[in-house]
Amino acid sequence: MVYNFRLADIGEGIVEGEISKWFVKKGDIVKENQPLVEVITEKVTVELPSPVNGKIIEIGPDSGKIVKVGETVVIIDDGSKTETNQEIQVPEIKNQIKNELRKNNENKKIIATPAVKRLAKELGINLIKVIGTGENGKIIEKDVKRFSKLQDSNNEERISIKGTRKTIAERLSKSSHRVVQAWIMEEIDMNRVSELKTKLKDHRNKEIKLTYMPFIIKAVIESLKTNPKINASLDEETNDIVIKRDFNIGIATDTEQGLVVPVIKKAQEKNIFELAKEINELVSLAKNNKLNIENLQGGTFTVTNIGSIGGISSIPIVNHPEVAILAVNKIMKKVVLWENEIVARDRVYLSLSFDHRVLDGADIARFLNSIKDYLQDPDRLIQQ
Repeated sequence: MVYNFRLADIGEGIVEGEISKWFVKKGDIVKENQPLVEVITEKVTVELPSPVNGKIIEIGPDSGKIVKVGETVVIIDDGSKTETNQEIQVPEIKNQIKNELRKNNENKKIIATPAVKRLAKELGINLIKVIGTGENGKIIEKDVKRFSKLQDSNNEERISIKGTRKTIAERLSKSSHRVVQAWIMEEIDMNRVSELKTKLKDHRNKEIKLTYMPFIIKAVIESLKTNPKINASLDEETNDIVIKRDFNIGIATDTEQGLVVPVIKKAQEKNIFELAKEINELVSLAKNNKLNIENLQGGTFTVTNIGSIGGISSIPIVNHPEVAILAVNKIMKKVVLWENEIVARDRVYLSLSFDHRVLDGADIARFLNSIKDYLQDPDRLIQQ
């Protein structure tokens, strides 16, 4: 088995070391715990022993060179036939270095002004642990503040970006770097949708959970029909705008695994109740981590309903390679002047981000106006 022996992360603010001298060379046979190399850190000089019996295959940087925490120091083959490479950071080395640090600290003389000592006391810092960068090792204010920041980092939790979160990060980074994003917001009266939703719940399809989303998505679909450039993508190789014939609407969904966007395929062929049923099914699959690849492919326009969680305003990021995304913010009662009367009505802000390489503000304004007209006269959506 081949062992890739890396410089251990020992904490104490140490992030690198300087190779002082090698005790072995390539091809040498070594025994476990035999000294391999002397490393100088900013706090201590220590010899690193071999973690196993074996033959030196490669050694790291030459004397005088820097090796950072996590970088390879030496590669050793123990002679076994296992082909797997083993990466190790030996705990005993950490203990050895920390013991050396402890010995050095016990003999350390503190040189600091009263003001610096007072600052250390206020921050709860033991000056024995602080490396002085002043003359003759004097501890200055900058040293104490730097140590305080390092100490604070010990109270942090680091979570690896992987899986769904990593995919989200990569896609959003690509979108932010490649798409020229702009956005427009419109306030829409939702009172008639609220009334129609209640009416339909009472009289039809009680088994289907009817929320605001099917109405909004239906309004989006009808508006895309008259604004086809928004249901498109940009072919960056040919510089062509590719207009999609089908309206495949992505539903951005919050899950324990992160944000996913299942897609309603051929949404233009579905009525309000069919949309409601499919939304419920896709969201349920997403929440239970049961979506398949097909559920997530082929989107042409995305709707994100951040308002179901909270937030009266937001600016979504375009889901590249699509050219626009609509954010539905929180629907809430608002006192407004309506038909010459001051009344409380259900209102919502819709935010639409778009790729300015493909679309202009006027295109988006017309599109939002169309959505607004449908939602403020929702009976038209039932007839479609």
